[in-house]
Amino acid sequence: MAGNTIWTINKLITWTTHYFKDHHIESPRLDAEILLAHVLNKSRIYLYTNFDLIVNPDELAMYRGYIKKRIEGYSVAAITGEKEFMGLTFKLSENTLIPRQDTETWLEKVIQYHRNDPELFVADLGTGSGAILLSFLYYCEGAHGVGIDISEDALAIAKGNGIQLKMEDRVEWRLGNYLTMLKEGELFDGILSNPPYIPSKDISGLAPEVQREPRIALDGGEDGLDFYRELAKEAANHLKEGGFLAVEYGIGQTQPILDMLKDSGSFEDFEVIKDYGGIERAIYCRKKF
Repeated sequence: MAGNTIWTINKLITWTTHYFKDHHIESPRLDAEILLAHVLNKSRIYLYTNFDLIVNPDELAMYRGYIKKRIEGYSVAAITGEKEFMGLTFKLSENTLIPRQDTETWLEKVIQYHRNDPELFVADLGTGSGAILLSFLYYCEGAHGVGIDISEDALAIAKGNGIQLKMEDRVEWRLGNYLTMLKEGELFDGILSNPPYIPSKDISGLAPEVQREPRIALDGGEDGLDFYRELAKEAANHLKEGGFLAVEYGIGQTQPILDMLKDSGSFEDFEVIKDYGGIERAIYCRKKF
């Protein structure tokens, strides 16, 4: 990227797209556009309606820095510090897992099932940025909930996202480890979770940008199933009769998790939800009456 070139929006996007392609970035043009829109503090539509606008030197310097970080293996969301999820924008940090489209697939279904239910009380275990819980509350207008995370820094991000979405009076944040932070006798209409489910030995083989996410949000123990054992044993104790459980998991983990939940004797009406790629991604079930 020559320093004496006059860089318009169109020229920058074109150059960056080719550069990202050469470095095997999966979505080169989209990444180029999102990064430049973030630098300019504009929408992506703005880029198309102002393609001949000249980018000033300060903006160009920031954009160069973003390109460098993307090539070094940082995700776009990690660079910009935000990600769109369920049509909402969430702030992120190095202490939060980046919410993904795969999670949207099952969460959309759960919201469809419950968006007209009155005064739901739900819990989100391992809430991270708060994306799952806050999205649920946003679209299920009568609901309120509790978000739990072991990371104080992650909870600070979640709280900020809750304020941004004007949810302060509908959500409580708790610092601690999953089910241990639910009060004795506290019963919910639903429990949601996207817990760590990567087997410890597999983390080193993940894409570089994923490896940069907090390990505590990825590492599910030796076989990736540590959290699900705890869930199968204890979750029903904090659900009302007929209350739902919706939990995400990794590729190939459907059967062992189903077996755990069925063997507990506490759940029924099991549904396996696939993501947009046709991969089994989540289980939805209800506590027996």
